[in-house]
Amino acid sequence: MLQSLSCTLVSEFILIGFSTFPHLQLMFFLLFLLMYLFTLLGNLLIMATIWSERSLHTPMYLFLCALSISEILYTVAIIPRMLADLLSAHHSIAFVACGNQMFFSFTFGFTHSFLLTVMGYDRYVAICHPLRYNVLMSPRACACLVAWSWVGGSVMGLVVTMAIFNLTFCGPNEVHHFACHVPPLLKLACGENVPVVAKSVGLVCITALLGCFLLILLSYTFIVAAILRISSAEGRHKAFSTCASHLTVVIVHYGFASVIYLKPKGPQSLEGDTLMGITYTVLTPFLSPVIFSLRNKELKVTMKKTLLSKLYPEKI
Repeated sequence: MLQSLSCTLVSEFILIGFSTFPHLQLMFFLLFLLMYLFTLLGNLLIMATIWSERSLHTPMYLFLCALSISEILYTVAIIPRMLADLLSAHHSIAFVACGNQMFFSFTFGFTHSFLLTVMGYDRYVAICHPLRYNVLMSPRACACLVAWSWVGGSVMGLVVTMAIFNLTFCGPNEVHHFACHVPPLLKLACGENVPVVAKSVGLVCITALLGCFLLILLSYTFIVAAILRISSAEGRHKAFSTCASHLTVVIVHYGFASVIYLKPKGPQSLEGDTLMGITYTVLTPFLSPVIFSLRNKELKVTMKKTLLSKLYPEKI
């Protein structure tokens, strides 16, 4: 994809994100490997449960399934390479491979944000317009929303990657991160247009994330207003329980994203940048299936039933 962009003075980058933790790299490897495997298995279990249980073939769980796919692909784009570097003495990554990693991580990361926004809209329609739900959230409409989320994520990934890798990298080539992340790469770029590109990329990313967050916030403003109009406490609890898992994931996702994108400018230590990067690369994907499995009662019960049927088929 990036062969035409690779005619620069730098042919590879050195990822030195974990170089300040030489005695902890084996521990980090084991910890991140376990978290990565749990993330994969958790999301695969959610997808398998939704696929096998007909009662879960609804728009809300279709979006959750798409979210799990984007989460798996996001972690696959970054974590296997990170794990390999933790065990290796050579942390180099080819110019083209670095660009591809940035493209796919941004694509799946923003697709994740767009899908969370779509899920907020789904909860808004279900609670505020229940009589029109089947019309507004028809299979065709759901497929379009998922497709546009993926298209939007791909466009964001392409725009950011093209902007960064059209810059000239003259050396040095040490990236102060464990992945091909935008800020440390911008520090290695040379040319008069670097400040303009940096501001443009930052503006595009923050606008997209903030736009998604504001749409989710607007959806939940209407949802809370509708729930407060429900007369019975049981009805209010039931309505809110359908949103609890999504709302929790949104808070975690945008909480960590705000730390990354809205942190004040100033000198940052390599250790601080690395640990901060772990929050959205490893920790957020790890927490997401945990939250959906524990906070969504219907999914939790169905997953338990599915597991029991596989382990003890004679008792079902």
